[in-house]
Amino acid sequence: MSKIPIGVSQCLLGEPVRYDGGHKRNRYLTDVLSSHVEFRSFCPELAIGLGVPRKPIRLIVTDGQDRIRGVENSDLDVTDALTKEAEDAASNMQDICGYVFMQNSPSCAVFGLKRYGSNGQSIDSRGQGAYAKKFMELMPLIPVEEAGRLTDAGLRENFIARIFALHDWRQNLQNDPTAKKIIEFYSRYKYQVMAHHVPSYFAIGKFLANLSDRPIEQINNEFIQLLMTALGHKATRKGNTNAMMHLRGYLKLHINKLEKAELSNSIETYGKGLVPIVVPLTLLKHYLMTLDNPYLKNQTFWAPYPDELGLRNFVLEE
Repeated sequence: MSKIPIGVSQCLLGEPVRYDGGHKRNRYLTDVLSSHVEFRSFCPELAIGLGVPRKPIRLIVTDGQDRIRGVENSDLDVTDALTKEAEDAASNMQDICGYVFMQNSPSCAVFGLKRYGSNGQSIDSRGQGAYAKKFMELMPLIPVEEAGRLTDAGLRENFIARIFALHDWRQNLQNDPTAKKIIEFYSRYKYQVMAHHVPSYFAIGKFLANLSDRPIEQINNEFIQLLMTALGHKATRKGNTNAMMHLRGYLKLHINKLEKAELSNSIETYGKGLVPIVVPLTLLKHYLMTLDNPYLKNQTFWAPYPDELGLRNFVLEE
C-alpha cells in the first residue's frame, strides 16, 4: 500500500513556526507514523503573514461570535483570514485521509479551546480554532485528531484505523464504484465494524441490501459516510470481545475440546482487561487461517493497520 497522505500542523513536525519561535514536535508522528504516511504540513498563522515570532492571539467571544484576535491588540482580527486559508487548504487537500491538528491553538484546536470575554476573563473551554473549524466543515469525511490526544491508546488506535480505512476506499472504490465492488469491500470490514459499533454493523448491512434504486455514485458516497461514522466509535474491549466470539463460531467443527477451552480462556482474559488484544487475536487467527475460507482470511479485523505500529499492544478501556 502506498503512503497515506494526511494533513498535519507544521509545528508538530519540528518546524519552528510557533508564535514564540519554537515548535511542538510530536515523536509519534515523526518517528513512527511517518513510515506509513505522507505528511502535508501547514501553518495557517504563518500563511496569513503573522510571522515568527509573533504576538499571541486567542479566541474572544464578542457580540455572541467567536473571533480570533490579538491578546495585546484586540483590533487585530484574523478570523476571516484563517477561514480563507481553511477553504484553500480543503481545495488543495482533496486526497488526504486524515488530519492531525495542534491542540490549544487559536487556529488549529479541535477540542476544548479556551474562550475569553472582551474583558480578558476566561469564559469556558468549548472553542475550536478558526482554521480547524472551517476545514472540518468543508471536509466532514476526513478523520481528525489533536496531537495531544494521540497519547491515549484508544484514541490513537481509532484515528489510525480510520485513516487506513479511508485510504483503502480511495484506492479501491472512490473513482470506480460498482454494486459488486461495494459489497465485496464491506465484506472485508464486517467484523471490524462489529468491534467498533454493532448498530452500525446492522445499519450498513440493511443499507447494502438494495443497491438498485439510486445512482451508484450516490450509493458509494453514502456508504463511505456510514463506514467512517461506524469506525468513528472507539473499539472497546467489549466490542473486540464480541467480534472475536462471533469469529470463534466458525471453529466449532474444526478444533478439539482442549483447543476450544484455550481459545475461550484467552478471549475471556482479554475481556477482563488482563492482556492486550494481540494475545487472543493471535491464537484465533492461527486457527481460522487454517480454514479454506477467503471471507475470513480477508477480514480487516486481523490487521486494520500495519502491525509494526504496535497499536494492539495496549489494554484498551472498557
